[in-house]
Amino acid sequence: MSNPKVFVTRIIPEKGLRMVSEQCQVDLWTEELPPPKAALIEHTRGVDGLLCLLTDPVDGELMDAAGHSLKVISNHAVGYDNIDVGAASARGIPVGNTPGILTETTADFAFALLMAAARRVVEGQRAVVEGKWKTWGPQWLLGADVHGATLGIVGFGRIGQAVARRAAGFGMRILFYDPSPPAGWQACDVQAEPVTLERLLSEADFVTIHTPLSGETQGLFDDRAFNLMKPEAILINTARGPVVDQQALYRALKSGRIAGAAIDVTVPEPLPPDSPLLELENLIVTPHIASASRATREKMATMAAENLLAGVRGEKLPYCVNPEVYNR
Repeated sequence: MSNPKVFVTRIIPEKGLRMVSEQCQVDLWTEELPPPKAALIEHTRGVDGLLCLLTDPVDGELMDAAGHSLKVISNHAVGYDNIDVGAASARGIPVGNTPGILTETTADFAFALLMAAARRVVEGQRAVVEGKWKTWGPQWLLGADVHGATLGIVGFGRIGQAVARRAAGFGMRILFYDPSPPAGWQACDVQAEPVTLERLLSEADFVTIHTPLSGETQGLFDDRAFNLMKPEAILINTARGPVVDQQALYRALKSGRIAGAAIDVTVPEPLPPDSPLLELENLIVTPHIASASRATREKMATMAAENLLAGVRGEKLPYCVNPEVYNR
């Protein structure tokens, strides 16, 4: 009996790729950029499994093009808004993701962005490179203190709570907003006060976003939200780009309505070099690298491989986002 056929849409860390290659016939997309939609459809025809990334749109059309042979869709990510999960469930296809593993690494990076924006690290480095550092000055590149400040966390799941633990080490006052806080959040190791979004925005010195993308959260940070924030406030986003209205963000930063922002996610990705956002001195933009540690990316690859291999064998996925397919 021949090994199952799978399409892997990008080169993933070696350990995960080796796991798949040892048990499957692998069609691997080796280019740096993701496959265009037409190529994605063509390479998925007749495969038993698909291992994809957030950059790959997986919809009903793609699933139908794959045909009845498609047994599993494994996303090399925690989020899965690139996949039409409803369409997959309707076709009896389990969808896998890589939950939990990104928590601490993403929280590290969110706090790194917070610190860099607060103390204007990127502006300072740019000033050195551009020859603007002439002498020490008592009024030059003044930033904000982090210790003792108020942190507002929007979304209090695993990552939000992990950021709260880091903030506690800096003696920060912690507020959070989450319309559906996870069960057991009270067991979080730090003191955090649940508040309305309006109160959080009006009181926080730093606001960090850790909410999933949904119909309710898309465009959550709009002109109204920024108008509620303190003029000295700083926004951090390591969640999903569409949660923030980027035109509203530009207006808030350009006018000084808020002091600064640091974002790891944008719309689109990558952000075009001619984006007006990149003209702003009080904005840090990084290329979606919050989970980019060697250990984390390797573990993501192995979890994605485990999901893929279980699916092509007809076994339950260890990390499944639509377990209802097993009740069909």
